[in-house]
Amino acid sequence: MSASVATGAEGVALGAPAYDHLAHLTDPVGIFEHALHAAVRPEHGYCLDDVARALLVVVREPEQTEQLSRLAETYLRFIEAAVTDDGSAHNRRSVSGAWTDDSGTGDWWGRAVWALGVATSAAATPLMRRRAHRAFSRAAQQSSLHLHASAFAALGAAAVLRSRPSDTGAQQIAHRLIDMVGPPRRGAWLWPRRRMTYGSGSIAEAVLAAGVAVGDPSVIAHGLQLVRFVLDRETTDGRLSVTGTAGRGPDDHDPMFDQQPIEVAAIADAAAAAFEVTGAPEWLSGVRLAWAWFEGDNDARTAMVDLTSGAGFDGLEIDGRNDNRGAESTLAALSTWQLARRFTTALRA
Repeated sequence: MSASVATGAEGVALGAPAYDHLAHLTDPVGIFEHALHAAVRPEHGYCLDDVARALLVVVREPEQTEQLSRLAETYLRFIEAAVTDDGSAHNRRSVSGAWTDDSGTGDWWGRAVWALGVATSAAATPLMRRRAHRAFSRAAQQSSLHLHASAFAALGAAAVLRSRPSDTGAQQIAHRLIDMVGPPRRGAWLWPRRRMTYGSGSIAEAVLAAGVAVGDPSVIAHGLQLVRFVLDRETTDGRLSVTGTAGRGPDDHDPMFDQQPIEVAAIADAAAAAFEVTGAPEWLSGVRLAWAWFEGDNDARTAMVDLTSGAGFDGLEIDGRNDNRGAESTLAALSTWQLARRFTTALRA
């Protein structure tokens, strides 16, 4: 079992995340999407969305182990197989290993581009970094009409441009998102769409990352404005109260359910990115609030992570939680745990 040191919401030191449940959900093909409580449900198969999230988590872990290396290889191999020659990607795969959908450029494509971009810079070995970049370049032939998919892809493109600033495909993806989002809005509702739905932290982070990648101060400022807007809208009475599955509009202020852990993880990522760009420690409040949400400082006063196994629970409900521990929620908990540990000293200060 992976060693872990629990933390309180006030910032006691964290140890390395526990990756036991992540390994439990994974077989030689990929990571299974669903679980019944802690038990894997292989009949539902795999999805590229979750495999891409899993690759992101394992390559971001600074303390690499043999187990994490095996997991990274499994996830990268899955993504390589999912991205077709024309750059579109399959999402759904059965337990037999067969793809069950047509390839496309929905959110799953964007998340694959994101994971491949990060792995291009952060994978543990030169060979894995080269493989990730080859698959990234293949996927970068495509674009998406959807904001979320384009934002996810832009996060991968920004990661590539940090190590390969002349990468044409990455540059095109970053500029495409900037054009899609457009200039900052005026008034109280600053969000680039009429409603916040899902992945809001990732969209805000992507605008910020794209601005940094192309060196445009006005886009950077817009990204920071959007990160602040998300934090303000998703915080109530000193705790995160994230948008539920019905979405949030300008007049929606009450707590919403079913709150998804992935929304909390996206806010943590966006806040950490804002801190890295500005160096201003107040941004780390977003990381602190996100980890506190997982520990139980949320609208249902319920812990959403198992610190022993690293499992995340599938949704926060008005009277508690969904006790299933699927891939998406587990990866959201682990991603936030990584950031909370990374910034432990600053959070205590």
